Amino acid sequence: MTPDSTATTPMFDAFQQALGQSWQKALAAFGELGQGGAFGGAAAGPWNVPQFSFHADKLQKLQREYAEQATELWRQGFAAQPAGDKRFAGDAWARNPVAAFSAAVYLLNARTLLSMAEAVDADPKTQARLRFAVEQWMAASAPSNYLAFNAEAQQRALQTKGESIARGIQNLVHDLRQGHVSMTDESAFEVGRNVATTEGAVVFENELFQLIEYKPLTAKVHERPLLLVPPCINKFYILDLQPENSLIRHAVAQGHRTFVVSWRNPDASLSHATWDDYIEKAAIEAIRVVREITGQDKKGGQINTLGFCVGGTILSTALAVLAARGEQPAASVTLLTTLLRFDDTGILDIFIDENLVKFREMQMGQGGLMPGGDLASTFSFLRPNDLVWNYVVGNYLKGETPPPFDLLYWNSDATNLPGPMYCWYLRNTYLEDKLADPKAVTVCGHRIDLRDIEAPVYIYGSREDHIVPIGGAYASTQVLTGPKRFVMGASGHIAGVINPPEKKKRSHWLREDGRFPASHADWLQGATEFPGSWWTDWDAWLKRHAGKQIPAPRAYGKGSQYRAIEPAPGRYVKAKA
Repeated sequence: MTPDSTATTPMFDAFQQALGQSWQKALAAFGELGQGGAFGGAAAGPWNVPQFSFHADKLQKLQREYAEQATELWRQGFAAQPAGDKRFAGDAWARNPVAAFSAAVYLLNARTLLSMAEAVDADPKTQARLRFAVEQWMAASAPSNYLAFNAEAQQRALQTKGESIARGIQNLVHDLRQGHVSMTDESAFEVGRNVATTEGAVVFENELFQLIEYKPLTAKVHERPLLLVPPCINKFYILDLQPENSLIRHAVAQGHRTFVVSWRNPDASLSHATWDDYIEKAAIEAIRVVREITGQDKKGGQINTLGFCVGGTILSTALAVLAARGEQPAASVTLLTTLLRFDDTGILDIFIDENLVKFREMQMGQGGLMPGGDLASTFSFLRPNDLVWNYVVGNYLKGETPPPFDLLYWNSDATNLPGPMYCWYLRNTYLEDKLADPKAVTVCGHRIDLRDIEAPVYIYGSREDHIVPIGGAYASTQVLTGPKRFVMGASGHIAGVINPPEKKKRSHWLREDGRFPASHADWLQGATEFPGSWWTDWDAWLKRHAGKQIPAPRAYGKGSQYRAIEPAPGRYVKAKA
């Protein structure tokens, strides 16, 4: 690295070296996550440390600011306090001058390193990668992560006469055996017992998925059923955690005959499954079976459909393939935090480039599995302080057992992906962004065009989503050509979606003039904020597309062809990665 400024100091030479080390260490950390993590490459693989320079004026300004703040910190000495960071907010830090001073020095250095990353003269992607690398290294090097510097952990050890350290070692051994850091008390949950408990039955299965039909909660149901396609990188019960926050149960209670795809957790037998397989043998097959069970296969009958995250991408692709075959089976499409246009993918963009995708294609493009644990680890490291180091400190340094939390239990229940399917998805979406281009990709033998989907569409995006940024979710309004409704919810990728009305939490934004300008920012200028959940707005919208009400079925499935195989939630969802 060569700074433009000649007015450097040994201190700043050291910081520049640390910046390079941060890059290398962050890559190494991600390389260790199963030979490269979900999106990143191995440390010695497709990523190289880039060459860049600093803006001279920005560097000089940082030098002055650092010198001033460091001088003030040394002047305060052991009276310094690490203000503004929850990791050091406890009373134990304030009462321990050495720990407080070490934390204050750390925060100064962290701010400076991050400012230096911002001062680099490089293209936006390189800047984002540098910023991410520095953030990872600084999160890992915080004094709170080490017993020798963590005042709260030391205080806990004294109060418990060392018992907290013994429990911490036990927790560490337990987590090493299970292969991931515990975010919740996983022993408190069991799929089918206290999560994924909505009553139903599996009525169809093949090598890729089980189809679950749920028992009606109303005397009458709408004639058009509802099929939910969840993401295949997670298990479906994010939509059915507890009765009070289950979107599936909510839909059933609204009078919809509800079906959900429960993806199989791939093993070696599915290591050659492709994107086409997931479209033809899963999404399209699920649509076909739901139509047959409910009688909507006759006289062009239609069903309502919903896709969540990658499930929305799979659903939209399947509907485009069917449109290319002259079929329009969807009466409506709901897309929750879904990407169809991949030009705004947020922090995940830093992992994707041609070298990385080629590396993955050589590694597993012709067969193999993307381990679910690697996917889960990578997504956790997108928020390292909240989803990694917070639990390292609590579990191992303080000897705490994290409290039961259904969402975090689901988050730890990892799912593998077939290598060929995963590689196709990486190249054609995140890297080349071709899925939304008319006739740009061939799926199941057809050059597809998402604009051929004629169904009305309800598009939801979360304002603080770091996996599907709100701009990326909104971009689907510029791709799909049928009647549209867009709603923005507060919070993030999961909490924004799973927001039952009874909780009376968060807000959502709507725009009723029917206009969809090119950017989300322009759309938001004409939107109105409404308190509470977006579910009630979706209920009213979906009801308009659900058809007349008919007596609820008395049995699952249909005749001898689609009989109940086993009770919900079925076997597939219980398989561990």
